[in-house]
Amino acid sequence: MSQALVLVAEDSLTIRAVLTAQLSAHGYRVVQATNGREALERLRQDSPDVALLDIDMPEVDGLGVLDVVIGDPELATIPVLFLTGRVSSEDVAEGLARGAHDYLRKPVESTELAARVRAALRTKRLADELRERNAQLQRLATTDELTGLYNRRHVGRELERLILRARRHDQLISVAMLDVDHFKAINDEHGHAVGDAVLVEVATRLERRLRGDDLVGRWGGEEFLFVLPETPAEGAQVVSESVRAVIGDEPIELAVGTLAVTASIGWASWETSDGSDDLLARADLALYAAKAAGRNTVRPASVSLAS
Repeated sequence: MSQALVLVAEDSLTIRAVLTAQLSAHGYRVVQATNGREALERLRQDSPDVALLDIDMPEVDGLGVLDVVIGDPELATIPVLFLTGRVSSEDVAEGLARGAHDYLRKPVESTELAARVRAALRTKRLADELRERNAQLQRLATTDELTGLYNRRHVGRELERLILRARRHDQLISVAMLDVDHFKAINDEHGHAVGDAVLVEVATRLERRLRGDDLVGRWGGEEFLFVLPETPAEGAQVVSESVRAVIGDEPIELAVGTLAVTASIGWASWETSDGSDDLLARADLALYAAKAAGRNTVRPASVSLAS
């Protein structure tokens, strides 16, 4: 990481200039701050790879800056190296206990400075790699691989959470199940690759149409589920009709040509006695009613199969 960015926060102009020259000579880029407040601004705006902080700075001291860094998930992987003229081992121990990566005593010799910065960069690289692996695992655990939507497990958990919130705050919530019409025939006639492309396009149109607070996921196969927080029955009907239209009104452009695709949707609004399974069961019955009515239509849970 020869082009790594190092923050030098030091109120002494002379020391700041020396450190900057030493780091530049070893191939590092440097951004400077003259006090703790400026250091926090540079940390947030420039995202340095390493921070060298003088302990005794005006406005906010080095330990105060460290506390903010450790407490901010966006900054917490930036290694902090303290610069100090103090000789007390208690001071060193306190800084390390609060999360500092290392200490450098002033005046700092150039070779030692470079070695300590390299060690801090190794630590940051490992921390960044671990965070990225954890993020990938989280994405795999919550995301449908084909469509990029949330998977059934995650949507189910979130629905339970939203129902608890609705019950606690006396809120409304509706859910809708969507089934791509005649999907088996699409697979049989055009192949599974085309079927997959259809599902991806349906997912894209769903995301485009639904609101930011709505929750949408692939429920399984050609079925999708969308959850509409704080949405009464009238709103659920309107949203469901608009989703049906955005899917069915415009053919899907595929490698094999254009393909007309429609969807059936059944929705249900939460009742205070409902658990998530109850709400989903009523939405599923409504979806069955929509398919029984000829498909490419929307049915609420209140419509019986006989209708």
